[in-house]
Amino acid sequence: MNKAQTMARLNPFDRLCRLGSAAAVLMFAISAQAENVVNSVRFAPLAGGEVEITVSTSEPMADPQIFATDAPARIAIDFADTSLGNVDRTMMIGAGATKSASLVEAGGRTRLVIDLFRTSSYTTEVEGNKLRLRIQNGTGEGSAVDSGIAVSNIDFRRGKNGEGRVIISFNADGASTSLRRDGGKFTVDLANVSLPSSLAQRYDVADFATVVRSIVAKSSGRGTTIEIDAAVGSEPLAYQAGSEYILELSELSEAKNPLKKALAVAVYTGTRVTFNFQDIPVRSVLQLIADVSEQNIAVSDSVTGSVTLRLINVPWDQALDIVLQAKGLDKRKNGTVIWVAPTKEIAEREQALEDARIALEERAPVISDYIDINYGKAQDIAELLTKDSLKGTSSGGGENTNASTGFLSSRGSISFDERTNTLLITDTAKRVQTIRDLVTLLDRPVQQVLIESRIVVATEAFRHELGARFGISGAFEDSDDNVISIGGSLAGTDAMSNVALTNRLLNKPSALPIGVPNQLGGGIITPGLIDRLNVNLPVAGAAGGFGVTVLASDYLLDLELSALESDQRGEIISSPRVITASQREAVIQQGNEVPFTTTNVDQNSGAVTQTVAFKPVVLELRVTPTISPDQRVFMNLTVKQDSISALAFNGQPAINTRNISTAVLVDNGQTVVLGGILERESRDDKRQVPFLGDIPGVGNLFKTKARSNSKRELLIFVTPKILSQSLR
Repeated sequence: MNKAQTMARLNPFDRLCRLGSAAAVLMFAISAQAENVVNSVRFAPLAGGEVEITVSTSEPMADPQIFATDAPARIAIDFADTSLGNVDRTMMIGAGATKSASLVEAGGRTRLVIDLFRTSSYTTEVEGNKLRLRIQNGTGEGSAVDSGIAVSNIDFRRGKNGEGRVIISFNADGASTSLRRDGGKFTVDLANVSLPSSLAQRYDVADFATVVRSIVAKSSGRGTTIEIDAAVGSEPLAYQAGSEYILELSELSEAKNPLKKALAVAVYTGTRVTFNFQDIPVRSVLQLIADVSEQNIAVSDSVTGSVTLRLINVPWDQALDIVLQAKGLDKRKNGTVIWVAPTKEIAEREQALEDARIALEERAPVISDYIDINYGKAQDIAELLTKDSLKGTSSGGGENTNASTGFLSSRGSISFDERTNTLLITDTAKRVQTIRDLVTLLDRPVQQVLIESRIVVATEAFRHELGARFGISGAFEDSDDNVISIGGSLAGTDAMSNVALTNRLLNKPSALPIGVPNQLGGGIITPGLIDRLNVNLPVAGAAGGFGVTVLASDYLLDLELSALESDQRGEIISSPRVITASQREAVIQQGNEVPFTTTNVDQNSGAVTQTVAFKPVVLELRVTPTISPDQRVFMNLTVKQDSISALAFNGQPAINTRNISTAVLVDNGQTVVLGGILERESRDDKRQVPFLGDIPGVGNLFKTKARSNSKRELLIFVTPKILSQSLR
């Protein structure tokens, strides 16, 4: 008796029990094969555009496998030995850089795929039966330097199909990567990832016969930049798995290259045929081609007329094109069927299909939705989406019901609430989703730049001076009672002559008047030093001097040598710095306002009035930076440094000005000298007594010499640094 007969003989209750037991065994077997179940996936937007996704399983999970791709931007997580429970398979997130998440189950494992609007760094944490995935906003640089992540190797390989494969290895997981493209140049930015000096070089890989010609690795600011030079039109495929980042570049196929497809010459590969007909109906020729090619060809009823053909050894697909072109026909292929009809008929049909699609879209139900704007202004984004058709007003203003412009349909409208910075959209579901995707892409924090400038004024001066003061003073009386006096000035000689006359009277009693007693001479009373000097050329503010005085019976000799040598060096450093967003002007200044008095006289009454005006004397930095796609900084800037001069005009101070206004493109973190002014002054000064100062040796007593050299240099340095938008 077989199993079916045994079951038939059992009463209904026994059959139910046995079926229940079998079902229990089956359920136990299924649960034994997949004990761990993914039972929840939740996400939470965080500050700064971060998104945290939490995956929970019924049992503690093993470390999942995680890999990311750049094109398209996506993160995939594989959970081994798991099944998918009763959870939503698709979630729309639309926050920060995260677009959506989807779950699939196959082969005893579950995969979570997160679609991104742009490449973003992320961190993961496994704790028991929970995985927390935190995705950054796509503008930060992470914290790789803090964790010591560095490039450990750069390798290049040729794939089986001729593609070039660039393999960048790191010493740890979690490196932040970003891929940029400019024509045939691909740039991989590794934010906060260090590069050993042994790997910072140019790699020539042209001998591998791929689309890749060279690879250049270099340090850039706080990170590393890998530049790949490839053929224009190369197709990239980038993904990151663990501690490796792989970029594959291959030649773009014709199907994905519209320009190449448009310029390409048609290639025919059909079986060759020979036709030689005189006025044969077109429909008959098409039937012959269908028989030879074994293709399904449907011919429109409007295809008529005859054609004369003489084709020898021609591919059938080329023969078909020739017949169609000769009779004004065209073809469309749908699966395995080729439909042939007049060109006008096909065009009218396709136009009708497009009109039907538009009409269907116009009849689609209209929904209302709102989008919170995080970083921009809702009004600005609304104007961008609708161009000049915007009629919305702040605080939920009026709607726009004009014809379709921008991203709205003819029935769509957009308004904004200035108070909550929210967009209010009314349109079809497809248009609303398109606008939501676009807003999420545009609503991202603008990168910021720290502009550091240094204004250095360096001065250097050297001076060497040598001077002398020399004088001979005295009075001499000869045998004829003549008094001869010498001094540095007429007053000095007069004083010496008076002394000599006084001594004569005191030493010769016969010359004294009657009644004046005889006295001995009182000696020589010398005139003042200034009156004794014949040469007065000292050094002002001398650092040292040497003086000699010789007093004899008839004369007095004075000699003083003075000298000065000075060496001066100094620096004035001003360092203004300011942080601003890309394409936003920033101004920082510090200084004083100096009063200037203006006097006005009334021509009629003669009344005098004075007004006081203030002129700013400031140190100022004015800059407008623009961050380029290759992470360089273009700056329009003005640097100004004023100071009050010691010079004055009518009691009012003069102002020294130093400023520069320029535009410059600088790498991130690079210091550039914007400009400089160098002033040099060299002087040789000499003052001397004519003729006497030219006597060799002795002439130094009759002159003063000064030699000076001075240098003044102004340098202006600027360093832009793109700030890391770290959201951790």
